[in-house]
Amino acid sequence: MNHRLLGSNLLLPRVSKVVGATSFIARRSYAFNAAAPPIHQVFNRRTKWLQKERAAADVEHSRVADYLKDEVAIRLCDRLLDIKRTYPEVLDLGANSCNIARALTRENPDPNHPTSDPIATRIGHLLAVDSSQTLLYRDADLPFNSQINITRQVLHDEETLPFEANTFDLVLSSLSMHWINDLPGVLAQINNILKPDCAFMGAMFGGDTLFELRTSLQLAEQERRGGISPHVSPLADVRDVGGLLQRAGFKMLTVDVDDIIVDYPDTFALMQDLQAMGENNAVLGREMGGLQREVLLANDAIYRELHGNEDGTIPATFRMIYMIGWKESEDQAKPLPRGSADINLKDVLERK
Repeated sequence: MNHRLLGSNLLLPRVSKVVGATSFIARRSYAFNAAAPPIHQVFNRRTKWLQKERAAADVEHSRVADYLKDEVAIRLCDRLLDIKRTYPEVLDLGANSCNIARALTRENPDPNHPTSDPIATRIGHLLAVDSSQTLLYRDADLPFNSQINITRQVLHDEETLPFEANTFDLVLSSLSMHWINDLPGVLAQINNILKPDCAFMGAMFGGDTLFELRTSLQLAEQERRGGISPHVSPLADVRDVGGLLQRAGFKMLTVDVDDIIVDYPDTFALMQDLQAMGENNAVLGREMGGLQREVLLANDAIYRELHGNEDGTIPATFRMIYMIGWKESEDQAKPLPRGSADINLKDVLERK
C-alpha cells in the first residue's frame, strides 16, 4: 500500500493578536501525516454481508445450492496431494459454509491410491473465518466437524486480517476473494501472516464467468429499456492474478484456469441458485430493486437463442482461477541465474 506525505513535517507557529492586550499569545500548530490514498471501492461489503446472511437463513435451499462451492473446494484441496507436508496451523479465509473443511475430510481423496487418508489428517488446526456468522455456522452440527480440528471465527472486515506475522503454515481461500475491493492489499497481508516457505492457495471467479448471462442481460435491457446497467460483477483476469501475487511478495507462482459449465432449465433457475449461493450483485452504484418482468422474459429468450443447448437447457460457465504462491525464505529453492545452464535446449530438441 502506498503512502504519501504532503507538505513539510513541521509548520511555523501561527501568532494571533488579542484585542485590548499588550502581549501576544503564540499558538503552535502541528502537521500530521496525510492518510493513504483511498482504496477504489467496487463492491458494497455490507450489501454482500446481507446477501450471505439471507442466503444462509434458508438452510435447505442454501445447502442444495452449495454444489459449485463444494466442487471448487475439492479441486483446490486436491492440489495439497502434491505437497508432502503437514500443516499445524491453517487459515481458511472467507470460509463461506466451511466448504474447504468438508473437502479436507473427504475419504480416499487421492485417485492414484484407492485407499488414502483424508487430507485433514495432515492438518493440526483449521481456523475458518468469514464475515457472515449465519453462513459460517450453518453446518456446525454436521458430522464432518468431528473429523477435523476446526475453529470458527467471525471476521467483520475480511479486508483487514487481525493476525500476527508468521502465524500460519498454510492459507486457503475458496470463492470469496472476488468480492474483495483491495485485492493487492489482502494478498500482501496473507503473505505477512504466513510463515517463511509456506503457501497460499486460492480459488476465485474470474475472466468470463457467466459471460452468457452478462451478454443476454445487456441485450435485453438495451432492447426493452434503451440502455444497460451492471448486473454481473467485474472480475479479475487470469493475466492479472500472477502480477498481483508477485507484487504482494509471493514466489514460485502457479496460476491456472478451469471452466465449470452447469446446465439449468432456464435463466430463472440460474438466478435463484446464484441468490441461494449469496453470489448476487453487490456492485456499488447498481440499480436498486429487481429487474423488470419484461427484461427478465427477454433475457431468457435471448439467452436460449444465443447459448441454449439442443435439449432445451441453458449452460452457465463459471471460470475458476486457481493460484498458488509461496512466501519467500532463505533456504527456498530458487531458479538458477540466466546463462548458467551446461546444456543447450536447442541441441536437446534437435536430437528428438
